[in-house]
Amino acid sequence: MSVWYSILLGLLQGATEFLPISSSAHLCLLQMILPLETTGQEQLLFDLLLHLATLSAVCAAFRSDVCGILRELGRILHMPFRRGPSDPEARKLLCLLFFGTLPMILPLPFHREVERLCRSVTFIGLALMCTGCLLYFGDRLPKGRKGAGEAGTGDAFLVGLVQALAVLPGLSRSGSTVTGGLARGFRRSFAVKYSFLLSIPAILGACLLKAGEALRAGPDFSLLPVCIPGMLAALLSGCLSICIVRILSDRGSFGRFRYYCWGLGLLAFLAGIFLKG
Repeated sequence: MSVWYSILLGLLQGATEFLPISSSAHLCLLQMILPLETTGQEQLLFDLLLHLATLSAVCAAFRSDVCGILRELGRILHMPFRRGPSDPEARKLLCLLFFGTLPMILPLPFHREVERLCRSVTFIGLALMCTGCLLYFGDRLPKGRKGAGEAGTGDAFLVGLVQALAVLPGLSRSGSTVTGGLARGFRRSFAVKYSFLLSIPAILGACLLKAGEALRAGPDFSLLPVCIPGMLAALLSGCLSICIVRILSDRGSFGRFRYYCWGLGLLAFLAGIFLKG
């Protein structure tokens, strides 16, 4: 893998992980268009670094919330860094994240089926068009009033179910969870914040799985000079895309990405039909 291809994949991963246009769809389609022969060690290490970069981006963007949640977790687990008075909002966010993450257990037995769907251009196209429809309806939902204090564990669990469904390639995780939060009556700003905070346990879980696979395969650290530029590209594009989503959400324009999803989805669907993919 060349440095330039590493940077391209990093930019794509960082941007599409947080923009509501499905990172899995873009990475799958790119690798179909520009197939690249990589060793198993190189692919595992690169995937791990990309996940670490996107995890760093969301933690940096919501650092005050993340620090508050970690302090509350420390208090619950009686760790030495539990300083200062308890923060009720951070404790409530921790509770909501716990119940929102539980449904991610459900797709684990079907990971091989999900991997097979990543090779179906037709399915990816259909899923992208479904993402566009979710964004369309999300923009037309009435304004919600729920923040962290008003949201319940049932709300969190239902948004988590939507996130679990979004492991399918072409369904945007951020688009699905933001729309799910809006459907549960979340304020638009809180729906976006909760969606991104909910991505932290999911990305962390993916990092742990990738790290375990990389350790079993025996990581080749001589590949770092090629992988690190892609990691930095993912970090920068991830931070930028989070800022874009927050700005567009505040303006009520989050759903504009639906046109992109519909267009790319239709192209992929037609290509899949003609190419029998």
